[in-house]
Amino acid sequence: MSNLNKLHILGCYSATPRAFTNPTAQALELKNHIFLIDCGEGTQVQLRKQKIKFARVKHIFISHLHGDHFFGLPGLLSTFRLLGREAPIHVYGPKGIKNAVVTMLKVGQAWTNYPLHFHELKSEASELIFEDENVEVHTVPLKHRVYTNGFLFKEKEGDRKLNINAVNEYGIDTCYFQNIKKGKDVVLESGETVPNEVLTLDPPAPKSYAFCSDTSYSEAIVPIINNATLLYHESTFLNEHEALALQTGHSTAKQAATIAEKANVKKLILGHYSTRYKDLKMFQDEAKEFFGNTELAEDGKTFLF
Repeated sequence: MSNLNKLHILGCYSATPRAFTNPTAQALELKNHIFLIDCGEGTQVQLRKQKIKFARVKHIFISHLHGDHFFGLPGLLSTFRLLGREAPIHVYGPKGIKNAVVTMLKVGQAWTNYPLHFHELKSEASELIFEDENVEVHTVPLKHRVYTNGFLFKEKEGDRKLNINAVNEYGIDTCYFQNIKKGKDVVLESGETVPNEVLTLDPPAPKSYAFCSDTSYSEAIVPIINNATLLYHESTFLNEHEALALQTGHSTAKQAATIAEKANVKKLILGHYSTRYKDLKMFQDEAKEFFGNTELAEDGKTFLF
């Protein structure tokens, strides 16, 4: 089975609606999870188009309470109800998100028939908000016009891999294999101790994905997202409109690339484009001057990492 993770771009444009583009939403397949990240209008339709099963979505992360990032959430939660969902949903987002969503559901008499848990965020510092045996999710505090977080999704280091040649050479029984993968040494019948590093190989390096939604240029995020495998960073404007980016709490393609270079990430994905620009390649060209491994998000596109 492939160990590649998948990032599905459901929408990657800024707030102004158009017939052929969608506001921000992503689905991240990581270690048997499907994490939904932001939920602009039309997200459930985009999930259908990309054949992502609703039932597998159990955790939803909302960066901030601007409509193009969460107005699709009440509709999606209502659809879950119509489909007879029973499994819980956890929503992580800024303080106020519970009141906003619950009010809409109550007014429409569409309260969920499944457990709905809100985890409201207000910390100005990075914090751990989700963890299981395979994955951690941390907030990435951003600089926007309202309280905003990005999110860092990190694999935990896996078990060590058996060095089959070494195990066979020492004649070690299979009953020891699980302990060996957990890092234990083995004592042979002769009394000799075989160190774990002789019997195992390093596990694959853990991978990580950093989602940096609407934000002004901020080097404060660099230590948090350092060495990320994949970085999505908004690039609403080109450098010629840097003053407008600062005024509206957004970034340019050049600024996104500068953050990627300073954080030593492996790959940068640009998105949240203003619809004033007719050719998206201009964003990639601008960013590549400062960070070579840059790609463009596009609605419906999937990135493997």
